[in-house]
Amino acid sequence: MVMPYTLHAEHARLEVVPERGGLITRWRWHDHELLYLDRERFAQPELSVRGGIPLLFPICGNLPENLFHYGGHTYVLKQHGFARDVPWQVLDQQSDGLRLGLRDSEATRQVYPFAFQLTLTYQLRANALGISLEVANPADTPLPFSFGLHPYFAVNDKRQLSFDLPIHAMVDQKTQQPLTFAGAFDWRAPELDLACRPLHGQRAQVCDRQQQYCLTLRYDPAFTTLVFWTVQGKPYYCLEPWTAPRNALNTGVDLLRVPPQSHITLGVEIAVAAANAPQ
Repeated sequence: MVMPYTLHAEHARLEVVPERGGLITRWRWHDHELLYLDRERFAQPELSVRGGIPLLFPICGNLPENLFHYGGHTYVLKQHGFARDVPWQVLDQQSDGLRLGLRDSEATRQVYPFAFQLTLTYQLRANALGISLEVANPADTPLPFSFGLHPYFAVNDKRQLSFDLPIHAMVDQKTQQPLTFAGAFDWRAPELDLACRPLHGQRAQVCDRQQQYCLTLRYDPAFTTLVFWTVQGKPYYCLEPWTAPRNALNTGVDLLRVPPQSHITLGVEIAVAAANAPQ
C-alpha cells in the first residue's frame, strides 16, 4: 500500500502519492473535502485513477485510434498520455510544498520519442493550491507537448453549482456538435464532455451554493482550453485547464514546443473561499 506525502497550511491539508502519477488524492479545506476519489479504483494500479487531480502529459484527451505520426514512424499513445500512470521521483519536501521529477525512459520513448525532464511543484497555502510544471528539453530538436490538469471536484448536488467561465462557445466531444454557453449546463444529460474554447480570460469560477464555497482557477495564457466533464449520478465534476485541444500532437493546434536545450514553465492556481467572501 502506497503512503501519501502530506502537506499542511492553515486549515488546509493536501495528500500526494508520487508513485501513482504524482497524484493529489486529497485536499481538505476547513471541514470540506474538495476532491472526489474512487478509492476502489485507486487500489488497482493497473487502472487509471478516477479522482484527485491527475496530470495530463504529453497530450490532453485522446488521439484518433491512439496514434500519432512523427519522423516517418507511427506511435501508440493512450488517452491523456502517461504522466498520470508512472512513478514520479520526490526531489524536495517542505511542510507546505512538494517538488517531484519525471524524465524520459526507454518505456516512454517507445510511445513518445522525445527526451524530456519535468519538474512539478505543489505549493499549498491556507486558501489556495499552486501547481507549476517546468518542461525542460535536453535534446537538440524541439519538444512538442500538451499539458493539462484533470481535477475531480466533489459535489453533492450539481444543481446547486453556479458558473462564471470565460467562454461563449464549446463543442460536445462525443458528437462534435458546436454549442453555446449561457451560464449553465444541462444536468439531465447522461454525460457531459465539453471542450470550451476559445477562452477570453485566465480565470474560471464555480460556486457551490449548498456547501457555501467557491473555487477559482487561474491559469497561464498558454492554457487555451477548458474541458467540463461529468457523469450523471456521480458526485464530481471536472473543470480541466488544457494547453491544447485533443489531437494537437497530430494537428499542431496550440501545441507547445520547447526549443532545444531550453525549458518553459506553466502554472495553475486553484483558490478556495467562502461563497460570500471577496474573490
